[in-house]
Amino acid sequence: MNAGPRLGFIGIGLMGLPMCLRLLAAGHALTVWNRNPEKCLPLVAAGASHADSLVALTEASDVIMLCVADTAAVEAVVFAAEGVASAGSAGKIVVDFSSIEPVATRLFAARLHLVRDMHWVDAPVSGGVVGAEQGRLVVMAGGEPEVVEQIRPLLAPLALRMTHMGPIGSGQVSKICNQMIVATNALLIAETVALAEKAGVDARLLAPALAGGFADSLPFQILTPRMASRSFEPVQWRVKTLLKDLDNACRLSQELHANIPLAQNAGQLMRRHAEQGFAMADPSTLIALYAPE
Repeated sequence: MNAGPRLGFIGIGLMGLPMCLRLLAAGHALTVWNRNPEKCLPLVAAGASHADSLVALTEASDVIMLCVADTAAVEAVVFAAEGVASAGSAGKIVVDFSSIEPVATRLFAARLHLVRDMHWVDAPVSGGVVGAEQGRLVVMAGGEPEVVEQIRPLLAPLALRMTHMGPIGSGQVSKICNQMIVATNALLIAETVALAEKAGVDARLLAPALAGGFADSLPFQILTPRMASRSFEPVQWRVKTLLKDLDNACRLSQELHANIPLAQNAGQLMRRHAEQGFAMADPSTLIALYAPE
């Protein structure tokens, strides 16, 4: 067991579970909490401690990591009556891996520093479940330089790279930029697969044929074969997550009076797909928008 900072992790979902397993494998002392405690059982079996409350987790941790669904969920776990802030103390650090609104991030960080003299790093990640399992996530961090450097070694088991993007909120802005590309790309890949199929081309050959060319990307290599074969399991990330991130992009663009027409159109298509019953499904199901069974 490492003698470094005690870690706490809140949110044991698609990403949180493999991230926690990697932290444990690296020898970190880890306390975990999830709204549904049953999701913590594999981690307890792997050596984690389970906290029965957010207060208990905060008291047992020097660095509190969050990986929850959205802005409202972050606010709830940190600022609820018995949340992180209620038991925090000076010098502790919140590292938020969630993808949330930049303005809210800045407000949360300022509030936590005011009431508990705690630090905040917004550190959203990209790489999906496979990246989390392999420790090959990329992290876009916003925060005070010295605090970001303090957590850098802690994230080594999780990330291929962590880039300090600037002050608090910069990580979330960077993640929005990332998700604009990912989400619009996923929709374009679905259009591409559907068009190839209608033209009589075996869409299963697209990924190897285009590998290494200008059209290639990690999402293209992951999504194209799954769309072409209609293989939608296991879920590697969710339609509702991409929709939430596109909504965050549109909200930020309105605040900045910026034009993002492609992302806005992508948001409308993603919402239509989610409303057709695919909100919890993998984005490979986007093929159903263009080539319904």
